[in-house]
Amino acid sequence: MSPPVFRFAPSPNGYLHLGHAFSALLNFDLAREAKGRFLLRIEDIDPTRCRPKFESAIYEDLAWLGISWETPVRRQSEHFDAYRKAVEQFAAQGLLYPSFESRAEIALLVAEREAVGPWPRDPDGAPLYPGAAKSLPEPERQRLIEAGAPYALRLDMAAARERAKHLSWTEQGEGPGGEHGTVPARPEAWGDVVLARKETPTSYHLSVVIDDDLQGVTDVVRGQDLFWSTSVHRLLQALLGIAPPTYRHHRLICDSAGQKLSKSTTATALRELRAGGATPVDIRRLVGLS
Repeated sequence: MSPPVFRFAPSPNGYLHLGHAFSALLNFDLAREAKGRFLLRIEDIDPTRCRPKFESAIYEDLAWLGISWETPVRRQSEHFDAYRKAVEQFAAQGLLYPSFESRAEIALLVAEREAVGPWPRDPDGAPLYPGAAKSLPEPERQRLIEAGAPYALRLDMAAARERAKHLSWTEQGEGPGGEHGTVPARPEAWGDVVLARKETPTSYHLSVVIDDDLQGVTDVVRGQDLFWSTSVHRLLQALLGIAPPTYRHHRLICDSAGQKLSKSTTATALRELRAGGATPVDIRRLVGLS
């Protein structure tokens, strides 16, 4: 039997904080206990926010914590072809359509609908896509694309759900509502999610599913804030013929106000804590690990 494979997959769009430390240390500890493998992946598909200095800081912070990982490190920006092939596969199955509204135009559409009554929102609280791009005639779509209009490629959720009817995942951790064991997946709660954009041939949902499969990840251990995203991931796995890993969603490290830590606050940045004299043992204590 092959050893289990764990991974930590940060985005280099800011400095790591205590929440990242907890997730990285937990994955590393679990891999060691199971005599498995530990991988580091850099999720850098967004060139407008990801910076080389943040990537270098990730390596520095993790090494300071005593974490080691296999090399070479997979950087998502070097594998756009793999994601593009999946997008082409979905398009060939008639599961994608382009939407051309800007974020400001979508916000205006949502406001118009909410003036009439409640508009549905996804598990993260964001409004579902309110546009009518799915019914746009094909000649008009082609005209806009040929004119160079920016667009997002959205998954036709209704058509995708028709292909993948009954979905669930094995949860070894705990969801925000105490969910455990076999959890039914409800990707329709996310609406017609974006899988790629004109300038970027992938999205978080698509790239994480493909990467976990290509890297042989068997155990996905991540924060509870991503618990319901697993519904979308299970749908994409089913459509791509990918076997799902086992999931374990862990508690979040929060600030004094009970809010999830953010890269925008330096108070919990590992580099700031280290500069203030904290040791790796202190970090373990702060996040509740022995």
